[in-house]
Amino acid sequence: MPRNLSIGFSPCPNDTYIFHALATGLIQWPGGLSVTLADVEELNGLAASGSLDVVKISVAAAAGILDDYVLLRAGGAMGYGAGPVLVSGRDRTLESLDGARVAIPGERTTANLIFGLCCREAGIAVERVPMVFDEVMPAVEAGSVEAGVVIHEGRFTFSERGLKRVLDLGAWWEGFTGLPIPLGAIAIRRSLGEDTARRMNEAIRRSLGAARANPEAGRDYVRSHAQELSEDVVCSHIETFVTDYSLDVGESGMEAVSRLLAEAGCTRKDIFIEI
Repeated sequence: MPRNLSIGFSPCPNDTYIFHALATGLIQWPGGLSVTLADVEELNGLAASGSLDVVKISVAAAAGILDDYVLLRAGGAMGYGAGPVLVSGRDRTLESLDGARVAIPGERTTANLIFGLCCREAGIAVERVPMVFDEVMPAVEAGSVEAGVVIHEGRFTFSERGLKRVLDLGAWWEGFTGLPIPLGAIAIRRSLGEDTARRMNEAIRRSLGAARANPEAGRDYVRSHAQELSEDVVCSHIETFVTDYSLDVGESGMEAVSRLLAEAGCTRKDIFIEI
């Protein structure tokens, strides 16, 4: 029988939408769950230290934890037209940022990895300044950095703050690889065993299914963790980052993750649980 597990995911609308039913007991986990909500880079750090049994991570961060964790096929963020965006306070090109200070939403994030690939392909070098994702746009506005990589709701709100898009990093990745952009994934401890991993994968699928069948049931839960976001932004966030890949990554999704991790220097084959 599955024991009590510690699980961590972000307060972003896509995660709270997916995990609401599971986290609140509408979809029951035998033994119960201890839930932690934290910023994605904090979650990446908790995974690196082995502090959680089940944890939402940036796909790029998986490269450093696969000895201890394996990825589930459900619950992640992946798709087309869903990537991070490089923004600046004025019209610029990527090449014009050579030597500039650029804010990034954490060193372990997929956004940072893909931005680094863009810079490599463009033949430029920048000074990357790590910060919490919601500090990136204020830093660009204040002029303490010349540009910033925005994720989450920043994709939908940067223009409202007078910022200019330099490059859509998701579109760049799609053109570079022909694959969907693998932003986030759910990792589970290998030591829990394959049966528990499959049970958790199915529980997450059921939780997402419950959200899609009755979106109103989790509305207050999602809103309570997205207090500063408008209803339109919350809806756009969910529509963009919760896709059919969130139910199952499929063959193209697994290929996308493998490709991204290869770019991070990881060539493991046993990345995902076997269904």
